[in-house]
Amino acid sequence: MLTLRDYQEDAIQKLREGFAKGHRSQLLYLGTGGGKTEIAIAMLDAAKKKGSKAAMILDRIVLCDQTSRRLDKYSVDHGVLQAGHWRYKPYEQIQVCSAQTLEKRGDFPGLDLLVVDECHAQRKQTIEFIKNNPHVRVVGLSASPFTKGLAGTYSNVVSPITTKELVDKGSLVPLRVFIAKEIDMDGAKKVAGEWSQADASERGMKITGDVVAEWAKKTREIFGEPRKTIVFASGVAHGADLAQKFQALGYNFVSLSYKDDEEWKREVIEDFAKPDSKIIGLIACDILTKGFDNEHVMIGVSARPFSKSFSSHVQQMGRVMRANQTNPESKPYAIWLDHSGNYLRFRQDWEELYDIGVTKLEDGKEKVKKELTERQKKESKCSVCAALWVAGSDTCYNCGHVRERKNLVQEVDGKLEELTGAAARESKQQFWSEMTWMIRYQGWSRGRASHTYREKFGVWPKGLNDNNPVVPSAETKKFIDKKLHAFLKKIGKR
Repeated sequence: MLTLRDYQEDAIQKLREGFAKGHRSQLLYLGTGGGKTEIAIAMLDAAKKKGSKAAMILDRIVLCDQTSRRLDKYSVDHGVLQAGHWRYKPYEQIQVCSAQTLEKRGDFPGLDLLVVDECHAQRKQTIEFIKNNPHVRVVGLSASPFTKGLAGTYSNVVSPITTKELVDKGSLVPLRVFIAKEIDMDGAKKVAGEWSQADASERGMKITGDVVAEWAKKTREIFGEPRKTIVFASGVAHGADLAQKFQALGYNFVSLSYKDDEEWKREVIEDFAKPDSKIIGLIACDILTKGFDNEHVMIGVSARPFSKSFSSHVQQMGRVMRANQTNPESKPYAIWLDHSGNYLRFRQDWEELYDIGVTKLEDGKEKVKKELTERQKKESKCSVCAALWVAGSDTCYNCGHVRERKNLVQEVDGKLEELTGAAARESKQQFWSEMTWMIRYQGWSRGRASHTYREKFGVWPKGLNDNNPVVPSAETKKFIDKKLHAFLKKIGKR
């Protein structure tokens, strides 16, 4: 029997309210591990009990069997709409099929409810089906709804719980991030704003040895032995090269790509999922970013740089953050080894998503991120172990190293007194440098940044340096969020 968590019940209720308000097509945002599939199954089963016909569309054929097994787990009768499939039962009220099948069929007679998994993929035929069938209610599912144009298909977004709250509840585990040797993408070709896979693969192979060596080092330091790992490579050739290097050191890593036989890939993934599997790691380009759920994966390696695809970055991290529900103590956190530069490139976006979630689809339009300076990259990681500095802390969570900072507050006789003069000016410059970051990397106007500065200090930012943008501190982000929430409340949107 399917029993939903409180926030899952809340998600369904909010979707019902959305339909009642006239939102025919809605998007449900929920981070990896939040139970989107369980919510979908509950909605499909509820539709069936009302005598309605419902279907769930999966992004790839291989995911149909996975979803079918989940339906069986909860004793929900259904069919798989795929020619030759052993479960082909077109008479069932609930159907599971791939987007490819929908593309071939062109229609779905008598359908009342359509659930679209991984809806950020924005498949043309699926979008056309939604537009051409206004009588069908639609719920799109996504853990990364940031694809440009989603708002044109889905008029309402439901976000019942944030990633931070899922971590707090134990459904996900936090990431320990290490900034490793990065793939140099300077001057690389771009296709539609994204670095070409050919260039990324070629450049990625130049640091293959570093990727393998760093993984072996961190595995020994943190776990004392190899742990299940997923590596996201820059291309087929890069993945094969990485597998060869891992195997040369005695570690059984298997490279998977779109070129491989589907049945063989399925067998490898199922073998990898076994606790006693001899396969330590899987290497892939894109095929493991969606629909891959393995709670035993402890390490993720990012070796595929993205210029603008925040969505892909989020999907990749989600593959390693799933908590081990059977034995939670065995996985208190996951390790993320960043060789791509993606974590720092999208850090601001990720932290906002982590803390706040998704409020409207227009906020998620993908933008090309400007690269950090070498100084900014250096200041973002511990000089001893390369772990990412945690916002608001000057002590490395990994090795305990304490970095030196110029204090703006001085302790005097048991109380804290704010310094004036040079220290006060330094404080103002620090804040303005953070506002400069928002201008350069988050698309803020100079006017918005200046007004934010004035709200904090009561004066305009005159005579301050514009040439040293700094990633906003946790305190500054809280200040910005507080002002935004106050504004939204004022205009009646919260």
